[in-house]
Amino acid sequence: MNQHISPTIPPVRTGYSACPHDCPSTCALEIDISGGRIGRVRGSSANTFTAGVICAKVARYAERANHPDRLTQPLRRVGPKGEGAFAPISWDEALDEIAEAFRKAERAHGPEAIWPYYYAGTMGLVMRDGINRLTHAKGYSRFFSSICVNPAWSGLLAGTGRLAGPDPREMAKADLVVIWGTNPVATQINVMTHAIRARKERGAKIVVVDVYRSPTMEQADIPVLIRPGTDGALACAIMHVLFRDGFADRAYLAAFADDAAGLEAHLRTRDPEWAAHITGMPVAEIEALAQAIGRTPKTFIRAGYGFTRSRNGAVAMHAVSCIPTVTGAWQHEGGGLFHSNSAIYRWNKQMVEGRDIRGVTSRELDQSRIGDILTGDAEALVGGPPVTAMLIQNTNPVSVAPDQEKVRRGFAREDLFVAVHEQFMTETARMADIVLPATMFTEHDDLYQGGGNQYVILGPKLVEPPGECRTNHEVICALAERLGAEHQGFRMSPREHIDWMLQATDRGTVEELEEKRFLDIQPDFETAHYLKGFSWPDGKFRLKPNWAKVPYAAPAKFGPYETMPQWPDHWAVIEEATEDFPFRLVTSPARSFLNSSFTETPGSIAREKRPELMIHPEDAAAHGLGEGDLARVTSERGAVLLHVRLFDGLRRGVVVAESIWPNRSHQGGRGINSLTGSDPVAPVGGAALHDNRVRIERA
Repeated sequence: MNQHISPTIPPVRTGYSACPHDCPSTCALEIDISGGRIGRVRGSSANTFTAGVICAKVARYAERANHPDRLTQPLRRVGPKGEGAFAPISWDEALDEIAEAFRKAERAHGPEAIWPYYYAGTMGLVMRDGINRLTHAKGYSRFFSSICVNPAWSGLLAGTGRLAGPDPREMAKADLVVIWGTNPVATQINVMTHAIRARKERGAKIVVVDVYRSPTMEQADIPVLIRPGTDGALACAIMHVLFRDGFADRAYLAAFADDAAGLEAHLRTRDPEWAAHITGMPVAEIEALAQAIGRTPKTFIRAGYGFTRSRNGAVAMHAVSCIPTVTGAWQHEGGGLFHSNSAIYRWNKQMVEGRDIRGVTSRELDQSRIGDILTGDAEALVGGPPVTAMLIQNTNPVSVAPDQEKVRRGFAREDLFVAVHEQFMTETARMADIVLPATMFTEHDDLYQGGGNQYVILGPKLVEPPGECRTNHEVICALAERLGAEHQGFRMSPREHIDWMLQATDRGTVEELEEKRFLDIQPDFETAHYLKGFSWPDGKFRLKPNWAKVPYAAPAKFGPYETMPQWPDHWAVIEEATEDFPFRLVTSPARSFLNSSFTETPGSIAREKRPELMIHPEDAAAHGLGEGDLARVTSERGAVLLHVRLFDGLRRGVVVAESIWPNRSHQGGRGINSLTGSDPVAPVGGAALHDNRVRIERA
């Protein structure tokens, strides 16, 4: 008698972690694990910010972690740069070749010729920041992080003096939620969780300010559609109405702001008619929005990054942050403005970054200007030697960095040695001499903080990595040994680093955090709402900021900071449309990608379909373009081919390309950042990725 025997199904257990990607939510995760592989990923309902909700792309993370195209062994380039011809080698061979290339570069030009380059492919404090320990130990060129936060953070700091704000969960206690310059349905889903809770439980209205009818704006009660780079004008007109119609809290301003009378006088000429001309928004809509804010003490503004990725982005952020100061909304639970809580963590990173061994300070090179640096621009090189050797972790500059034509020329240099430690064969990895296979977040121990919330979360190793993948920490320590770099941190495990950092910052031990899974370190209400004073010696919000003294760590002041306006204003330094370049282009994030991550997963590719340009039907008709046509989009820096998508959810003269698709996904092999510029945003640098004038024609 034949007996049917069912195959053994491996048991499923639950692991706990944190999303490692470059998103303010840093969601707490619960992960199914079976047979040594991860499966379904869920948001933790025990974490009150994540609240059981995560984005669709991370819910499908098994698709990425178990992808057949993952890198699993070290590779050496065997053909011309960029062609993708590689042969397997051993780890010892790979590390020896990197170390020898670094020694050769140092012999020829000194240690500053080596530039360890990284960013936020993982936000884990050990795996992301450990590369700095090698930089400090060897005196290599340091890395100035600039591509993302600088305009936003400097703009907020100009007023508050501190990068923190109300508990973001207070959105659920607001009567009016203003989501300004961000698309959280695509980029930070938990913001919507708490905003929609306010709508359901309190009858709150949701306002969305953006440059196109994004998925978030489609959920708004009050959609606010403006032209790119005009947020400062809208903020000024709102404050004009607040003063004019008696909504300004003069007692609060007298106690907590520096020169309310001066601001009121300045704003007399910044009325809704003035702002309508700049923003493209009807006067009546500006008036109605200002009235709604003025009549609602519990107005919570959730300010994003998107509207600050413009040449006037810092001024715009400061102007928006002035609104709750004029109304006194900071005083109320469910009121004020929140952007980032980064200042509350106060980590001691001496061990992980080797901050105690900096010695003679080496130059600090600007991340966003990698194209200028690798093509030999003397100013970008800070007067120092050329960069002839790089180690790249956690980032993909050949796809994501601005001014791509320069970036590509720089990476094509035959005298430039590049080692890339990666999970997939990205476009940067294809330009490398040595490619090393990297672990993913469930395959190593790390520690995370929420920029958009108040949680510290442990991310322990849950599964073994595939093939020969190694952690960032292992690579840095192995190179340090070969290069003679000395520091205690090179002799510690990731778990020991986590424990050291927790104890040095008075947050207990790694064992205690492992038991709790996460720590809520939200400051008390009065501190979070600045009711003990803003972070200036006199405790007063700076309505009239000193841009030259914004408390942001940067190697210098950048851009035309000396001409920044004294008061909140529309600063007309953006790339306005011209006769030759009549459109303003914004390069918004695609919902199924996260920077250049997830561009390799079938689910994300299927949802995004292809690179497209969203253009108003009337603009398309005027340029002889129809749905699906291939258009050439040209800026002063390069050209890209995109398929046309007719879309009436933006102002005339504005176009949007949701990205970041790989360059190779575009016909012609040129990606969206061929159009963007690397000139630094005032006052502390940054990339104006959403500030581009372009022309559009049938390809």
